[in-house]
Amino acid sequence: MKKHLLAIVVCLVTFSAVSQETPTLKWWNPAQHDFPVIEGQAWAGETKAPYDRLPARAEGKVPPAVWNLSQHSAGLMMRFRSNSSQIVVRYISKPKGEGNNYGMDHMPATGVSGVDLYAITNEGREIWCAAKRNFGDTITYRYEGLRPNDQFHELGREYRLYLPLYNSVSWLEVGVETSAHFKPLPVRKEKPIVVYGTSIAHGACASRPGMAWTSILGRKMDRPLINLAFSGNGRLDSSVVDFVNEIDAQVFVLDCLPNLIPGTWERLGINGEQGLKDRVLTSVRALRAKHLTTPILLVDNAGYTDALVNDDRKWQYTTANRVQQEAFYQLKKEGVSGLFYLTKEEIGLGLDDTVDGTHPTDLGMLHYAQGYEKSLRAILNEPVGVASTTKPVTQYREPNNYDWEERHNEILQMNAAAPPSMVFLANSIIHFWGGLPRTKRVVEEESWKTLFTPAGMRNLAYGWDRVENVLWRVYHGELDGFETKKIFIMIGTNNLHLNTDDEILEGLSLLLDAIKIRQPKAEVTLMGLLPRRNNEQRVANLNQEMARLSSTQQVKYADLGAIFLNKDNKIDESLFSDGLHPNAAGYVKMRELLKPLMSK
Repeated sequence: MKKHLLAIVVCLVTFSAVSQETPTLKWWNPAQHDFPVIEGQAWAGETKAPYDRLPARAEGKVPPAVWNLSQHSAGLMMRFRSNSSQIVVRYISKPKGEGNNYGMDHMPATGVSGVDLYAITNEGREIWCAAKRNFGDTITYRYEGLRPNDQFHELGREYRLYLPLYNSVSWLEVGVETSAHFKPLPVRKEKPIVVYGTSIAHGACASRPGMAWTSILGRKMDRPLINLAFSGNGRLDSSVVDFVNEIDAQVFVLDCLPNLIPGTWERLGINGEQGLKDRVLTSVRALRAKHLTTPILLVDNAGYTDALVNDDRKWQYTTANRVQQEAFYQLKKEGVSGLFYLTKEEIGLGLDDTVDGTHPTDLGMLHYAQGYEKSLRAILNEPVGVASTTKPVTQYREPNNYDWEERHNEILQMNAAAPPSMVFLANSIIHFWGGLPRTKRVVEEESWKTLFTPAGMRNLAYGWDRVENVLWRVYHGELDGFETKKIFIMIGTNNLHLNTDDEILEGLSLLLDAIKIRQPKAEVTLMGLLPRRNNEQRVANLNQEMARLSSTQQVKYADLGAIFLNKDNKIDESLFSDGLHPNAAGYVKMRELLKPLMSK
């Protein structure tokens, strides 16, 4: 008896110790949040169930198979910020067939019914998070041992949670440690890339949701993406096109040919090649009638990797591609503008890129996304290069007393409500001077008020920004939708410890191209970097190269640095607060030099 009591006591002590080591979690249900947080839905608040992709009113209007497939959560994603070392996702899905049929014979349960979590660093870089998984009546993904903060974070990283590709989610909660910071992030307000497609865009056969080509593309472009792909049912149905047409998109993508090969025509009531051609023409004309300038991208069937040994398969996709290309050229002859084409060759699938000759592996999904990215970057005038300065990214640093994403959104709202006459693109040197949008830290508000505010100058400077951060902001709308008279650019000092001068110049060249495309009538002035302690000579050398760049780019150049140097060409410490940022006296001197630049 005593042995049994001792065993019970040992068990209770052990359980107590385990309980103390396991943190208590607090839970968040995205479907019950007080502002929209489920990204990838075009009809927030109109769906029959929280994680549907079409509005409730689509039932009975679109084909039954499309309606059923629209309940799959493909492409849906939530963002949040947390410093928890443990994140748990639990949810209930609706498995197909009898029992727990969470996967398929050619696609794993982690892709069909799983979730996927990515973290975003303070430098805007994505990191995939591995989890312990349990598939049951309630599916659980447990992310443990997370490093909750980067160097400049105390409140945690941004996370992006992707939902199942080929299954429905009826209920979901995210749990973090009770003591941890947790902040749901709203749906991004940018116009989305909208994809209408087949099983391949739906996600078959990615090993996990983040590896669907649509998910990869969304991360590469760092834009919202709405996935309206329906497995076996991407057929350019007019009823579905009508719903696609309701969306205010950045780009419309029509990738339906895999479900419109000749072998399907009779069953779908398509009258031969002309019937397919008419279906393409009708779809494009419908979109263009409502969206006069939105780019439309038609996409080839990417081909079948077994077509080298199957002549019928090759004939199927080559015929469909030829007919759609004929429709494309007819539309171009009719004067339809903003119409683009992505070919099979540009997608570039290889022999090992599919599971079954049709549906991509993760490698195939990556090749799909790369082909799309190259095409869309050309369409949207958002090129990238090799150096880090030419790859647009966000950043986040809490000690700067401002939220980077919130400042971006505020600027977009201000530009729409009251377009500025002049803008200043820069980093903390200009950000914390003063002006609008306001920030908690203001060094010399009076000198800004007396000159810049009356002139209509908007402060588009962000603390800690580098060239690639400004490039992201320009690519994501901060110079869109209005005409401004003058644009001043002073950026690059935060790249000095990370990049060579040539890399900084490469990024600046790309940035100037982006600015001139979006503001062709503006007078653009590239400004030399201010001198900084222990870097005076390097800054002087770089500024000489920047002056040459401005000549090549046919923009103006201005260098205010001389006023901050003493007779030994070292910084005048009396004008700086820390060897980099001017103090109040330094800003007053800068104001006087900027006056003639603004009035010319």
